[in-house]
Amino acid sequence: MNIRPDQLAASLAKPLAPLWLLHGNEPLLVIEAADAIRAAARTQGYDERETLVVGQGFKWDALTLAAGNMSLFGGAKLIDLRIPTGKPGREGGDALQRYVADLPAQTLTLITLPEVDWATRKTAWFKALSESAATLELNAPERERLPEWVGHRLAAQQQSATPEALAFIAEHVEGNLLAAHQEILKLGLLHGAGSLSLEQVQDAVLNVARYDIDKLRLAVVEGDPARCARLLEGLKGEGAAAPLVLWALANETRTLASLCAARDTGQALPAVFKAERIFEPRRQQALGRALGRLSQGGLRAALMHAARIDRMIKGLASGDVWDEFLQLALRLAGRH
Repeated sequence: MNIRPDQLAASLAKPLAPLWLLHGNEPLLVIEAADAIRAAARTQGYDERETLVVGQGFKWDALTLAAGNMSLFGGAKLIDLRIPTGKPGREGGDALQRYVADLPAQTLTLITLPEVDWATRKTAWFKALSESAATLELNAPERERLPEWVGHRLAAQQQSATPEALAFIAEHVEGNLLAAHQEILKLGLLHGAGSLSLEQVQDAVLNVARYDIDKLRLAVVEGDPARCARLLEGLKGEGAAAPLVLWALANETRTLASLCAARDTGQALPAVFKAERIFEPRRQQALGRALGRLSQGGLRAALMHAARIDRMIKGLASGDVWDEFLQLALRLAGRH
């Protein structure tokens, strides 16, 4: 039986199914769902838990033994079977099919897998599991749904935020829900219950070292040469990876070049921003102002400059990489 993630809480409030299967491409959601099932199992009297992790050299007899061993306290038992690779092999596939065909009494079995590909979905063992288990597929929300997901998480800790603030968080944590989870928890600690402004969210989310790269990108498009210099000096002092700094500057250059080319062909900027997935108003305004001081020729020169820095990083050309970073940033900031 397939269960949607939003149905999990209701399912856990009822007597638990004897077999649960979790899989998906987002580890955070799989972990949280597994934690919720384990907590519900404890509440419903599954006092003992045995964890089995399938790795190299794993003996599938261990699953049979775990199912046959009675609880030390004579109560119900939870078997927590984890298959990190999602590939149990032929022996494991056969063992899982036998296990599902004869589930042990007074036992709840929780099986967790990573993302399951199309080939695995067609295997006999996976079909046997998915047809017999309460099955949840836990994937990361699509990009356009990420602000809504962040909003629900904030609501769970009695907070709310403006659409602009939600979009800002989503932009900075896309592809990493664990980072999103950490940032949301941090907002709860910093501000408590209530509504959050865009400024509060920006201060909190940007107030970590790994976001200094984003500060540099913003300083470049806002045309703030002094801030560019300070940020590059700080990144150099912290030992930031030169390829990461180059990626940030080159990516900003490519974005500006695309916007500039679209503008010069008569396209409306709002439509171009949407096509480039640029939604934050502050960033839109900064990019719009940057286009007023930059030309296609200047941006082509900046891309060539970035290519030269790439050769320096790879040892194919001589020069001071960090000085070249500064020169490229100043070129983009309009102070070359």
